[in-house]
Amino acid sequence: MTIKEIKTELYELAGVEEKVEGAEYSVYGEFSKSLNPTALPMIGVRIPDLRKIAKRIAGDDYKKFLGENPMDFFEMECLQAMVIGYAKDELKVILSFAEAFIPKIHDWAVNDSFCQTFKIAEKFPAQCWDFFMQYADSKKEFEVRVVAVMLMSHFLKEDYIDQVISVLDSLYTGASPDKNDYYYAKMGVAWAVATLAAKFPEKCLSYMKSPENHLDDWTFNKAVQKMCESFRVSDVLKSKMKKLKRMNNQL
Repeated sequence: MTIKEIKTELYELAGVEEKVEGAEYSVYGEFSKSLNPTALPMIGVRIPDLRKIAKRIAGDDYKKFLGENPMDFFEMECLQAMVIGYAKDELKVILSFAEAFIPKIHDWAVNDSFCQTFKIAEKFPAQCWDFFMQYADSKKEFEVRVVAVMLMSHFLKEDYIDQVISVLDSLYTGASPDKNDYYYAKMGVAWAVATLAAKFPEKCLSYMKSPENHLDDWTFNKAVQKMCESFRVSDVLKSKMKKLKRMNNQL
């Protein structure tokens, strides 16, 4: 598929004419943009439809697409993220595309699509762990979120759980309890910690109670909130977590 063919399909799926100066996006595109203010302009294609296209590209000449993709719309960035995840190739090749793509991430939806689709991490966990740990000391907001969401998506397993907790605890989230400081990094860490509670409740409780817990107050409280909103966390654990909430900093 050429870039032009791909864009034509995107416009058809969104039910809009090709984007030109002054033209409107689909209603869904406008709504989605309101939820993702740091994203590029959106045509208005739903994520399941993007995944279908990405799988087709990944099964074709995916390298050509990745090299030519202008990433001028949100959907094109999402396709870049998903194709990297779906492509079948040697690990070193996939990691080279990932390394080139990660610094370009600037919105949470592309970030999370990239992480959740990166299935090669299931096949080569040790090598992928080492690769993503190069970003563990980053002070760039979305590199931090990549680490948090990648660990949540692929490494909440018995063999890695203690390392995951240690890394989540040490990620840079602005060194401030202000929710507006490194917001997307904080939310990524909070989401990962809340998922930890669902999969390893006792380890999570021990971590949240520990005086060695270094989460800033806002991230800590947001993690508790997400646990309490989750259907996968028991009522007993929710009750215990609520008592740990740091009252000096409201959500």
